[in-house]
Amino acid sequence: MITIPHKAKQFLVFSVKLLIVVGAFYFIYNQLASNDKLDWDKFLVLFHKNQSVAGISFILFFSFLNRFFEILKWQNLAQVVKAISVNEATKQVLAALTLGVFTPVGVGEYAGKALYFDKKDTKKIIFLNLICNGVQIVATGIFGILGMMLLGYWLWSFGIIAITIAFFLFSYFTKKIKIKGYSIEDLIEKINEIPKKIHRKNLILGFCRYLVFSHQYYFLFLAFDVDLPYSTLMATITTVYFLASIVPSFQFLDFALKGSLAIYFFGLLGVNEWIVVFVTMLMWFLNVVLPVVFGSYYVMIFKVSPQSTR
Repeated sequence: MITIPHKAKQFLVFSVKLLIVVGAFYFIYNQLASNDKLDWDKFLVLFHKNQSVAGISFILFFSFLNRFFEILKWQNLAQVVKAISVNEATKQVLAALTLGVFTPVGVGEYAGKALYFDKKDTKKIIFLNLICNGVQIVATGIFGILGMMLLGYWLWSFGIIAITIAFFLFSYFTKKIKIKGYSIEDLIEKINEIPKKIHRKNLILGFCRYLVFSHQYYFLFLAFDVDLPYSTLMATITTVYFLASIVPSFQFLDFALKGSLAIYFFGLLGVNEWIVVFVTMLMWFLNVVLPVVFGSYYVMIFKVSPQSTR
């Protein structure tokens, strides 16, 4: 067995961490620099017109709350393996976000969190992260279908509901069938092993997080002088988020995907395309780019624990 010298191992780990950080920022820069729909002149004019310390602080507070609820969710679920502090949960969530920003459907996020735990707990951490993200999918689906109904897309709504019911019925009747040693029944048993109070807290925090970032989207549209009824604006926002969540994508393509859907749906309401693009870009910047900046610090100071390699 080949033994890697300690210095060489340190250099290798540092190189990987640096590559992750540089890669994350390259994709962020590429998204901002290559989008020809971003009219910065119009944005600056409107920004100078409506800027206020209170307004900017208000929007930034929503970004803080959005990520804070995610941190609390992870702290709540991680206790199934071991209790962690809010500070430790913050470190794990932000570092994992940075690692997952340029991986398909955020796969790197799962690996990022697992690195902070014993190797023997890797499967548990991946499973808990699925539960953590799963509650956001549930919230997005519920509010998204309600939004589509409010906008009058009844056929789409009932079609999605019918497909969902069919999927659950199929899962129920095939729950004992094993694929590579696992079945849906096994999955349900593992979910039930987690205490109900943890599930309840996860559900509450997940729905709170959804309400925070969807309303941040709403208030940004108000800041750009979009005058639409609350119900119409929120229904369109929830519809865009729901349809974007159905399509698997890279985190760094999230901006482009949501932007394309938002342009279409808000265009039907008469909202200028450049406003839609900038609001979507700001949401991406505030809720992905800023956390990645902090997460990059945690990636760079990460030290491989002997426990994580057992």
